[in-house]
Amino acid sequence: MRSSGVLMHISSLPSPYGIGTMGKEARKFVDFLDKSGQKYWQILPICPTSYGDSPYQSFSSFAGNPYFIDLEILCREKLLKKAECESFPWGSNPHYVDYGVMYNSRYALLKKAYVRFMKKQPEDFASFCEKEAEWLEDYALFMALKDAHGGIAWFEWEKELKTREQKALSEAKETYADDILFYKMLQYLFFKQWWALKEYVNEKGIEIIGDVPIYVAGDSADVWANPAQFYLDENLDPIDVAGCPPDAFSADGQLWGNPLFRWDEMKKDGYSWWTKRIKAMSKLYDIVRIDHFRGFDSYYAIPGTDDTARNGEWREGPGMDLFHTLEKKLGKLNIIVEDLGFLTPSVLKLVKDSGFPGMKVVQFAFDSREPSNYLPHNYDKNCVVYTGTHDNETLAGWYRELKKEDKKFALRYMGRKKLSVNEAVWEIIRLAQSSVADTCIIPIQDYLCLGNEARINHPSTLGGNWIWRLHRDEISKKLVKKIRRMTELYCRIPEKTEMLLKAEDAEDLGEEKK
Repeated sequence: MRSSGVLMHISSLPSPYGIGTMGKEARKFVDFLDKSGQKYWQILPICPTSYGDSPYQSFSSFAGNPYFIDLEILCREKLLKKAECESFPWGSNPHYVDYGVMYNSRYALLKKAYVRFMKKQPEDFASFCEKEAEWLEDYALFMALKDAHGGIAWFEWEKELKTREQKALSEAKETYADDILFYKMLQYLFFKQWWALKEYVNEKGIEIIGDVPIYVAGDSADVWANPAQFYLDENLDPIDVAGCPPDAFSADGQLWGNPLFRWDEMKKDGYSWWTKRIKAMSKLYDIVRIDHFRGFDSYYAIPGTDDTARNGEWREGPGMDLFHTLEKKLGKLNIIVEDLGFLTPSVLKLVKDSGFPGMKVVQFAFDSREPSNYLPHNYDKNCVVYTGTHDNETLAGWYRELKKEDKKFALRYMGRKKLSVNEAVWEIIRLAQSSVADTCIIPIQDYLCLGNEARINHPSTLGGNWIWRLHRDEISKKLVKKIRRMTELYCRIPEKTEMLLKAEDAEDLGEEKK
């Protein structure tokens, strides 16, 4: 069934406290999705961010990001006071997240909430801890130990803790019991708010698409607690790490640095770690989008001591064996796969064999030098079309910098001789919406015709990423109406597919002035 949605990460929502949260502004955004006829809200990973602030480099694959805990809800629950929230700095620019300020202010404030929380623990706190113990125990201990070690990575801890000797772990649990409870409380508060938000989303008939990175951070509770699942040496250092080979965009390739999975060991125990992960994420989200899906076919392995990706090699991944196992254990999987980048025939076969919808990005279509599978007339129905992703320029930023010949080709494809930047953005959105693809996802920045100042991420760079935020006044009633009319026109509102706009209504779509 044809449908559409909007890509917008929780961190980018408006908030007086420095970063988007799961509070009233999230619900206002859901109301916007509902009024504009959208079926999906796509977000990025909601796990705790580590160094570099990337949601794709997290301290845990299972935990929630404490930054997303809404402070106003905590005030209503008497865990905080509004004056306390207002007494901390939250950054000087409401359009961007200041993660340094966020780290110092948010945890200090949440410590105040912890004091009140422990005076009167909720009745369901203990049951939450017991229910989530399989990952929560290791995560809370991991975070407490990181604090005790001044934030250094676990593989730099003393040997007894690094190698998880039982005596050392028992002593640490006793020594840092209060800190462990603090981190458990954060997860309790996070998931209490998450499930309330998700219920609100689903009651509106909207589903959440959530990202699952293929790899995990080396400095994470995942690796520390499960070293045998990862490609580590006897000192628990990565033997080889993840990345991408050199290409036309990067002479050195991309060195991500994530430890690689021991797929042979994972196969022996029935992919238990991946089963737990996908089970948890399938509960957390309505639809799971798996990042870097080609890594399940073959993955690029780079020597762990190298400082570029030049010397890596391709190795065989688990392929369909993993997904057959997951489906046998968990039932039918509701998954979208990120099948972008270097796609070999075997990768394409894996996507086809899986039956999961892949991705098409319209930005990738307009290369005047050669034909492209990303041109909308080449799509099949079982795919998700995007104008761009969190890793791309915004449409407006991309179009401004488009090479002369490529822009000429794009205009010819759209049947136009000349377009302003904003007009071009809406014409490209129209291409996506009108395509045969079952699902269409548009980043909110593109609907707002924002330039690259609103870009979310520049891959393989540190600093200035993941910071953009929406201003609460940027989504107007006029924009809501415009999005809905286009969504209706291309029959992407299931219950409204019989409704087509009048000719005069259709004519003004995309005529936004520069």
